[in-house]
Amino acid sequence: MISPNIIKFLTTLKENNNRDWFNKNKKWYQRSREEFEVYVNCLIGEIQKFDSDIRYLPAKDCIFRIYRDVRFSKDKSPYKTNFGTHIVKDGRKSGNAGYYLHIEPGSSFLGGGIYMPPAETLRVVRKEIFENIEEFKFIINHKEFKYHFREISGEKLKTFPRGFPGDFPEIELLKYKSYTVIKSVPDDFIQSKKLTEEITRVFKAMYPFNWFINMAIAENYRA
Repeated sequence: MISPNIIKFLTTLKENNNRDWFNKNKKWYQRSREEFEVYVNCLIGEIQKFDSDIRYLPAKDCIFRIYRDVRFSKDKSPYKTNFGTHIVKDGRKSGNAGYYLHIEPGSSFLGGGIYMPPAETLRVVRKEIFENIEEFKFIINHKEFKYHFREISGEKLKTFPRGFPGDFPEIELLKYKSYTVIKSVPDDFIQSKKLTEEITRVFKAMYPFNWFINMAIAENYRA
């Protein structure tokens, strides 16, 4: 389970999102982050049992910074009010599809896939779907996948993507700008003693989806 200390820290930070409070409570933040890193290491240990690409991945390469980039945002709050980790081959900056855990009281969720990838990555993923449509449909329509994720999430193009036939029967599956899935979870889920078991079950159902995307990316890289 996620420690009550982490939940309390994030809740209090949301009520005091300013540098003065944060600096006075820096040790509390550091302790909370260390606890989160321990948990992420534990979660990585479970994921690698079904996804060998995650082996030997250090938690520190997966956890996001708490400091917000406010340069182009109207919201100038300096800190994120969540702890997030993207458990993915070669770390969170790799560009591969992976497993995302977002801890935020009242707004926690599990996610996966690739979010707003570069144009070339998006092209090769669409191409893989186009050329292997039945395999992709089997993955996203599998009962375990559908149990946790109703559909692929995110924005779609208004028309069909360039380079693909507009009369393709499954053209809607090629219109996504991201290939992600999201499962919102309540606070009692995050604080459950069976949290790791439940998260692992969700991520295991997500694995074929991530595998398909990563194979497309890897094949393009090798080419």
